[in-house]
Amino acid sequence: MRFASLGSGSKGNSTIIEAGSTVVLVDCGFGIRSLTTRLLARNVVPEQITAILITHEHSDHWKGVEVLSAKFNIPVYLSAGCFKARNISVDSKNFHIIDSHTDFVVGDLNVTPVPVPHDAREPVQYVFTDGMVRLGILTDLGHYTPHVISVYSQCHGLLLEANYDEEMLAMGPYPRFLKDRVSGLFGHLSNRQALDLLKKLDLSYLQRLLLGHISDKNNDTNIISELLSTADLGGTAITFADQDVGSDWQELG
Repeated sequence: MRFASLGSGSKGNSTIIEAGSTVVLVDCGFGIRSLTTRLLARNVVPEQITAILITHEHSDHWKGVEVLSAKFNIPVYLSAGCFKARNISVDSKNFHIIDSHTDFVVGDLNVTPVPVPHDAREPVQYVFTDGMVRLGILTDLGHYTPHVISVYSQCHGLLLEANYDEEMLAMGPYPRFLKDRVSGLFGHLSNRQALDLLKKLDLSYLQRLLLGHISDKNNDTNIISELLSTADLGGTAITFADQDVGSDWQELG
């Protein structure tokens, strides 16, 4: 299995996962032209995509979903709350409502949806396995829960949100209501929250850690790196996903 961020941040998010003949997109927060360019940079064409899995309805995760699905006849999996929030026609044949508490299968991947606290209708994140390795995608949550700790332990790969530095956010340019939203219980994970979560997870199998959804106004990768140096991550390879480029392929196995 391998995965890559196609871009991560407030202007658009999408992650690609490949296992055997299965190619899955988690979210599609880019227009179809930009997304195609980002796919081609990783030697993938839209026709190869098996399915699109949606975490929630916010535009930075949704922008290209409907056009991409319609043009290439790609099935989309999403929660009932997300489906309703986007006002999708009930006869849209490509859209499949999942039970956010029940595993499902997409090609060579078993998918575990994970409900998370975020200011959306029914937000979920996902853990994937091909039977040999486990990959967790975990962004867009205001705090972690005991269920999150349980499900994301023993992953071989992890894309984890480290959205903001608390001091930079407090002193930064955002208006008060937006600062409160970002740092609230249904906003985003701070660097320190991400570190605290890593210290609670069983990381004994972790090979690759990709940090994403990093704010360009309220964070700095040097601050994140300094914090991570206090965690026992063993030989885990650490990479940062940015807004414009995303990340290179991250190989697991």
